[in-house]
Amino acid sequence: MNFLQNPPRFLFFTGKGGVGKTSIACATALVLSAAGKRVLLVSTDPASNVGQVFGIAIGNQISAIPDVAKLSALEIDPQAAAQAYRDRIVGPVRGVLPDNVVRGIEEQLSGACTTEIAAFDEFTALLTDASLTIDYEHIVFDTAPTGHTIRLLQLPGAWSGFLEEGKGDASCLGPLAGLEKQRTQYKAAVDALADPARTRLVLVARAQASTLREAARTHEELAGIGLSQQYLVINGVLPPAEATHDPLAAAIGRRELAALSAMPETLLALPTDQIALKAFDLVGLPALRQLLSSPGLPRRCAPGNDGSEIDASEPSSSRRPQACGDPCLDCLAAPSLSELVDEIATDGHGLVMLMGKGGVGKTTLAAAVAVQLAQRGLPVHLTTSDPAAHLTETLHGTLENLTVSRIDPHEVTERYRAQVLAAKGASLDAQGRALLEEDLRSPCTEEIAVFQAFSRVIREAGKKFVVMDTAPTGHTLLLLDATGAYHRDMVRQMGASGLHFTTPMMQLQDPRQTKVLLVTLAEKTPVLEAANLQADLKRAGIEPWAWIINNSVAASALGAPLTSPLLRQRARNELVEIESVATRHARRYALVPLLREEPIGVERLLQLATHGTIHATLRGKLK
Repeated sequence: MNFLQNPPRFLFFTGKGGVGKTSIACATALVLSAAGKRVLLVSTDPASNVGQVFGIAIGNQISAIPDVAKLSALEIDPQAAAQAYRDRIVGPVRGVLPDNVVRGIEEQLSGACTTEIAAFDEFTALLTDASLTIDYEHIVFDTAPTGHTIRLLQLPGAWSGFLEEGKGDASCLGPLAGLEKQRTQYKAAVDALADPARTRLVLVARAQASTLREAARTHEELAGIGLSQQYLVINGVLPPAEATHDPLAAAIGRRELAALSAMPETLLALPTDQIALKAFDLVGLPALRQLLSSPGLPRRCAPGNDGSEIDASEPSSSRRPQACGDPCLDCLAAPSLSELVDEIATDGHGLVMLMGKGGVGKTTLAAAVAVQLAQRGLPVHLTTSDPAAHLTETLHGTLENLTVSRIDPHEVTERYRAQVLAAKGASLDAQGRALLEEDLRSPCTEEIAVFQAFSRVIREAGKKFVVMDTAPTGHTLLLLDATGAYHRDMVRQMGASGLHFTTPMMQLQDPRQTKVLLVTLAEKTPVLEAANLQADLKRAGIEPWAWIINNSVAASALGAPLTSPLLRQRARNELVEIESVATRHARRYALVPLLREEPIGVERLLQLATHGTIHATLRGKLK
């Protein structure tokens, strides 16, 4: 493996959710410790499952890994770090400033930026305080800081003074207000990150166009601020031999080859490794030791097969997945996407928003939902803000009752930046304007600008269905609602008039007008991330209506028996995550199969949605 050759002291693994960062970081730590090196494995992931991977409880203290000489691990809890950080900032002004002002400060510090910076606050000590890590020759980090966070911490100037004078009022400056005391430590940490002799950053992706594009964006952003020592690992590549077993495996192989052939040029110059897709769950030392060294396929059965029967009296959209008989002989009952659309269609109109992390297939599923509604004779407007989403190509044609549009994130964000600079920046000095311009380059700015553009489309949902791909995150909604933007302005202006009014936020919070569909994969990390997004949305007063589990190998087994040993085992493994969604996270859900061919065109989109309920016909197909 290229990324393991002559490794420096610090190794960072970063990438989109679900690409395998944690597994590769853990396997790397095992390789280094097996070579006789003293290793500390550190996770900064809010949904860290490092302890689960090793089968032990770790938590926010350095713990030795049993049965692995010279390896210890630490799970930094970003949420706890963020809460402690908020307490440090808000505590001194509580009881001094008016309650509404304090609540506004708390909400500004409630989002992803605060969590990210607070976590950075925690682990910078590991980069700069030699006394804390003197016992270790290598520090392996699962989940690196984003380029935006590092760039903010590089900036000179008095953030606190800028905010205290009331000049800021922007999205990401608030979380930085309490960091001035640590500025020397942060500078030393950033210097360590940018030093190739000390630090190597490993971009993790899959052989999929979306994750490779994300890796390219991350590469450019980090290289632009001096973090140039980067490697690329493409994880989970189907072994060519598997493609000879059945049509589904052959189709997956063709897709991956096409994605790798069209890899963004910025990634081509990076030292690159490929890691083969494994049939087994990457949990436990034997599995982790094989990830980087052996293609072996240990036989493991999916846990949780309890022999329970299917209750046919339950509504299909709330039915739990069932496993029966021999724990290695799985059968499954789960609703299809078309069953969810049947329920949505009864309203006649409304807003349908698909949310989820990148790479889970939101754009395709948004198109499938829209096509299903339009086929029922209902008027539908399908829209997206994803710059990489080619809805017209996905639809590959037209359909009666369906209109399609795209919001250009770059265009609306530039317009929003210009408006803010004109309104807020006119009275600022050069330093203040520079800080405001930097803040307006944050991901939060794009979220707000896109949400404003979405708000104009939302009005159509009173007369037709509006299906939205790439919806704003829960943090954006909280920020807009809490900082007195359009929603509070309308409440203040209209509340005393006695007139009926509805703001975009009120519409999103009303389940009679808006249905939020969370999209995930039947894999541990995407499910955890979707659960975190659901909690974020609930804090904003938005209750997700349903979950969609996309690209399921287990669901695809309904169409034809799986003969690939690797895919059969992965189908068994999926049942654990499907059960988790059905019983712990979702009020209702749907299961969508992994198709042999890309779901492009109206006919394939309809096939995606109407594959039929997954039921006991799976019995025997996963033997």
